[in-house]
Amino acid sequence: MSRAPCIVLACVLALPGCAMNMPRQDLASLVPELVGTVIETAHRDGDDLLSAGLGLEGLRLLPAPPSAEPDDAELRRRAIHASWRGIADLRPQSMPGPLPTVTGREFRAQLQLAGDRRPHRVLLQLPDAFDAARPCLVVAPASGSRGVYGAIAVAGPVALPRGCAVVYTDKGAGTDFEALDEGGVYVPHAHSRDNPEARWGEHVLVAARFGLAVLGEAGLRRAPFTAADTRVVAAGLSNGGGAVLRATEIDHEGLLAAAVAAAPNVDVDWPGARPIYDYVTEAALYQPCLLADEAWRDAPFATEPLRAQARVRCRLLATAGLLDSRTGTGQAREAHERLRASGWEAGALRLAAQNLAFDLWRAVAVTYASAYGRHGVGEHPCGYGFATLDGAGRRRAATGLEQALWRSDGSGIAPTAGVALVDPAAGGEDPALPGLMCLRRLWQEDAPDSVAVRAGIAAVRASGRPLTPDITVLHGADDALVPPAFSSRPWVAAARARGATVAFEELPGVQHFDGFLALPAMAGYQPLLPATWRALERALQRD
Repeated sequence: MSRAPCIVLACVLALPGCAMNMPRQDLASLVPELVGTVIETAHRDGDDLLSAGLGLEGLRLLPAPPSAEPDDAELRRRAIHASWRGIADLRPQSMPGPLPTVTGREFRAQLQLAGDRRPHRVLLQLPDAFDAARPCLVVAPASGSRGVYGAIAVAGPVALPRGCAVVYTDKGAGTDFEALDEGGVYVPHAHSRDNPEARWGEHVLVAARFGLAVLGEAGLRRAPFTAADTRVVAAGLSNGGGAVLRATEIDHEGLLAAAVAAAPNVDVDWPGARPIYDYVTEAALYQPCLLADEAWRDAPFATEPLRAQARVRCRLLATAGLLDSRTGTGQAREAHERLRASGWEAGALRLAAQNLAFDLWRAVAVTYASAYGRHGVGEHPCGYGFATLDGAGRRRAATGLEQALWRSDGSGIAPTAGVALVDPAAGGEDPALPGLMCLRRLWQEDAPDSVAVRAGIAAVRASGRPLTPDITVLHGADDALVPPAFSSRPWVAAARARGATVAFEELPGVQHFDGFLALPAMAGYQPLLPATWRALERALQRD
């Protein structure tokens, strides 16, 4: 693949500013990670940066059926739609008002960190109202394993209307799935062998450098843009929040003036902290058993089928020697006691059925085990894989349309957009249990695969020594996917103990997924994003 960088001036839409009549900077020296070309497109006349012309009402609607051969504009619109709906609560009570129409340009490219096997995506949104005299840039890493627009709902509503540019990065995970033989699917986060999470902080900083360099190329002024005269703020949610905090620890260049991390997935060497792989694989085994206790009958998402399966899980855990009690009720209570003893709090456990109903524990554990162990396709130590399946569960080739929609509609972690998680060990009364026990053993045992996975986990640990002067961390007190007890709370404690000034807000009645709040089961919970937007507004204010 060619690494000669340039900006492609053949815009998708007619754009007078495409001529760039300023002296060209040397992108190769400013961003040596750049692979290939930077592609510029214009977004006006019924299109825009914030919602692709859909507006808030359009985002609230289910997506229109795709065209048989969707073009780039349609795929972009679907990607923005999916990214908003995936992480935001779009109901009127959670939104500050209609989304403004923000016209401007986009610059998309691929970067590749030195030593990595695969490139990753970045994208700069430059509003027409950008003020080159008082410039601001927000760096927004995607939440979860989402594509390059994955943080548009985090940064866009605040930054773009006030004239700030936004640069997004998929952090080396993303939705660039690839079809393989016999229905198999390559998933970047799981299969790149780069262990991308170990370098998420670097992804944030290289995205910032890319953003500044492209601003200098965009015909805005003769002088280059630097962190000395441009207010650069990093903002992210969940995995994006963890990436932001990691970036603050290695920003020796002083690129970031401020950072906002919401519900960050971060691990640090500090009392109470636990890596996500540890608590996810523990929860995947024991949390289903909780629901067998009558005390959990009214918990959100605790349906009767889940409770029936809970009784089976309790019994099989006892048979395997993972629970000591001999009665169903006793087993459910013992599972609860074990989880509380390992640090799980009541608010997170009340939402246990949420993660079970959407099979989130298994999806996360499978993908992260492969990433941490640097396993390629077909090398998962527990035999898992990803494939497109027919109605009978048999592997089949993905259609061209399905492949096109993976990038726009997918979440980056299977099951998603027609890509299924395949478990060859599935069987018996509790089909998922054998595979989940294997995933847990990777954390607990000393076999070669376990050692490789734990080495990958150690590589992602944060230092808790931030360099950025202005940091805000927010977290929902009832987060059941990334509990604050294991993540943000210890990181903030470590940072403060080492002399950093960090603002920390733990929000009561807030959980992890704003996108779930419209479901009846989530009545009474509040969204996280409005507080994140307020924090970003404060971070963008100059002294």
